[in-house]
Order: sequence, then C-alpha cells, then structure tokens
Amino acid sequence: MTAPLRPPHTLSVAPMMDWTDRHCRAFHRTLTRRTLLYTEMVTTGAILHGDRERHLGFGPVEHPVALQLGGSDAAALAECARIAQDWGYDEVNLNCGCPSDRVQNGSFGACLMGTPDVVARAVEAMRGATSLPVTVKHRIGIDDLDSYDHLMRFVRTVAEAGCQTFIVHARKAWLSGLSPKENREIPPLRYKVVRQLKADFPHLTVVLNGGVLTLEAAQEHLAWADGVMIGRAAYQDPYLLAAADRDVFGEDVSLPTRREAIEAFLPYVAAQLEQGQPLNRMMKHTLGLFAGQPGARHWKRTLSEQGHRPGAGLEVVREALAGVPDSVLDARPGVGEIQAV
Repeated sequence: MTAPLRPPHTLSVAPMMDWTDRHCRAFHRTLTRRTLLYTEMVTTGAILHGDRERHLGFGPVEHPVALQLGGSDAAALAECARIAQDWGYDEVNLNCGCPSDRVQNGSFGACLMGTPDVVARAVEAMRGATSLPVTVKHRIGIDDLDSYDHLMRFVRTVAEAGCQTFIVHARKAWLSGLSPKENREIPPLRYKVVRQLKADFPHLTVVLNGGVLTLEAAQEHLAWADGVMIGRAAYQDPYLLAAADRDVFGEDVSLPTRREAIEAFLPYVAAQLEQGQPLNRMMKHTLGLFAGQPGARHWKRTLSEQGHRPGAGLEVVREALAGVPDSVLDARPGVGEIQAV
C-alpha cells in the first residue's frame, strides 16, 4: 500500500479543451477525492473581458482544483492569477504546451517554449500577484528547438523566476504540419528525457504527462517522477480514477461502484438541469464509465440519442442504467485490479 498523505500532484487529470469543464470535474469527484483536477485552458482575455462565472465558476466539491491560463502578457497573467486566488482556486498553471493555431496566433501555448525569458517574466509577475502555487505545463521541445540543452535552459530560466513545479508532456510539438490531435499522437513519447530532467533538477517537482493509460503505469513512473498527469484515459475510461485514492494516495477507503458514482452525480445533474443546462452537456463525461463492460453500448447509446433532446432529464439516466447488469453496476475492484483503457 502506498504511503498516505502524498501531495495532490502525485496524480492529476490533465486540462483538456472541451472536456475538463466543471461538469466533468464534478463527475470525477464522485470517483476520487484526492486527484488534482484542472480546468480547461482559459485565456487571459476571456477572464479579463468575458463572463467570469462561465469561465471560472466551480463548486466546493471540486477541490483540489487548478486553473490553467493561456496567455503571454505578464501583466494580464498576473491579474488573472490574482483573480484565480479571489475565486478560490488551489493553483494557477501556465500553458506552454498547446500547439493549436489559435494559441500560436496569440503567441502563447507551446510557442512559449521558444521564449523562456517571456515565460520567466510571466511566472515572476504571477507569483508577485498571488500566494497560490504557480506551475508551468510544457512539452519537451518544439519544431527544431528539441535538444535536451534547450529544454534544460527553458526549465532553468523559468525555475529561476520562482516556478517549482513543471508538468512535462513527454512529446515535442510541431507547430506547423500537425493538428493538435496529431501532436498528441505522432511525436514519439520520450519518457527518458523527462526522467533525465528530474535527475538534473532534483529540487524541482517534475510531473510526467503523456500516454499514461492506467494507474498501474502511473505507479511505475512514480518510482522516479514526483507526479503523473493522466489525460485522455480519464475520459475514455473514467472509472480508472475510482482506485486512485486507495492505490495511489494510500488511503484506507472503500472504492465507489459505478452505480454509486452515478447516484452521487445525479444531485449535481438535477441542480444543473434546473439552471437550464442540457442533460447531454453533463452526461457526456460519463459515456466511458462502463468501457469494456457488459451494458456499455446501451449506456452510451441511450445517453447519446436521448440526452440532447429538449427537456431530457434524469429519467434518461435511469433508462440508461437499466440496461447495465447489476453485476457491473455494483462491482468493486479489488487491490491491484487497476482499470485499463
């Protein structure tokens, strides 16, 4: 059994655009209490000039929760870091890894790896505006700036500005020629680079991201990394998170069944329905809950076909549950039975 009281970064769910919204985080909290959750990337412009409740609102159950910012202007990032603290977030993270055209046009995201001094100034300004931890998520390189020496210079420069936690996606990014989806799949994973980074900067917190699909794999990386961030696996098979508090954080807890997770989520869903949120916007985060299990097809089909209809409510969820065998709904994984995608 893993020792208890491990820090939140030990396991986290990656910020993912169009996915890790407040509905997703509320659902994930029915499965794990300790795993650190992230918002989608929110640009500084959206926060400073947009609807803050829509972009920043979250519920108390979501803690620990971190806000990921997209931007490059130090003053704007500092103001957003201050706002993040006012809203009650537990961490502010700067995105230096997203390769989409949108972020490139705004001169932020992965392209910031080419300007470590800009990132350092931003981190320094953010740290001056908040007492929250300021962290950076980045790639191991971009385009032809993919040498280990460049990665070391980036980390050293940003660390000297006060950043202590680096979340490293173990792939480089091509800023032209590959789509964001291709950038998550085509550049090869190079875990050895991240492991060397931890060896060369032992005083820093280094969190590995990229291609980790199971808690068992996460635990293998935790032999050398300070933390592991899980991305797509957390929505393709969210039930893998159910064992996190016990198997990763070392807590003596009873794991939730899939039925218990849905039942725990329904009061949140009901409240959101009353506020006018459509059912499918919330339940899409549960579509993978029965991945690989009998009844999975019925669950997904019912929610997908009926959840978008005007007025769809909890009766749709009940109908979807009715097609899943009790043996699946009420099963609890034993010690070492880690879910896999």
